[in-house]
Amino acid sequence: MVEDEAGKAQAVRPAYMVEVGTESLDRPARNSVGGRPFLDDGQEWPRCFCGERMALFFQLDVPADVEPFGGDHLLVFHCGAHNEASDPVMDAVMDDGRLVARYWEAPQPPWPGTFWRVLLQRDAVRPTADVEPAVRALPLTLRPFVDTPDRERGAQGFKVGGVPSWAQFPEYYRCACGTEMAFVCQVPEGWEFDVHPGLPEQPYSAGTDTYGLFLGNEVYLLGGPAHCDPAAVWPVNQN
Repeated sequence: MVEDEAGKAQAVRPAYMVEVGTESLDRPARNSVGGRPFLDDGQEWPRCFCGERMALFFQLDVPADVEPFGGDHLLVFHCGAHNEASDPVMDAVMDDGRLVARYWEAPQPPWPGTFWRVLLQRDAVRPTADVEPAVRALPLTLRPFVDTPDRERGAQGFKVGGVPSWAQFPEYYRCACGTEMAFVCQVPEGWEFDVHPGLPEQPYSAGTDTYGLFLGNEVYLLGGPAHCDPAAVWPVNQN
């Protein structure tokens, strides 16, 4: 337990820093940048609104003590040809902070759909036959740490669980099913993912040999605790 500024005890939420290895992966790994995605049976490799298959940026097993997503397999896909910040589309009828139905496919003006897909798979036991062709396959390691919040903000870094660091004001949403969304994972501002040489350059990325997520914004992934759909995850962007 830790104490906030008012001296009230706060529970320390389990948290793990995500470390990226340097040696290329030559085998399937559940915790990886790129590689072979582990998907539930019947779950297809996501495609962008443009029709192109999205790139697998990273995947990992959410540790068992990171509730309410412990034991889920998290996968983050993003188009290599489209790169922009996410824009939440709210349900104007409900007017309670709820995202629209199937918000993971909702239009992102001027585009008719989304250019990312984040999945929380519950039965992902086998890797796909195909390897992610663009993002270089590297291992991920999750290291537990104490994420002591400063007011409502936790530590910065690439992490799972704990408290978001919130570059701006905290953002809270309800899933389309009505449940309040909970924090899953954070990717720091400016984080770049190595890609294989000779690929088309991603728009607005930092270089020709890397891809970024959402224009390089800090990304906070909020998931739907009810697991109403594997894609019920919203990527909050701040800088």
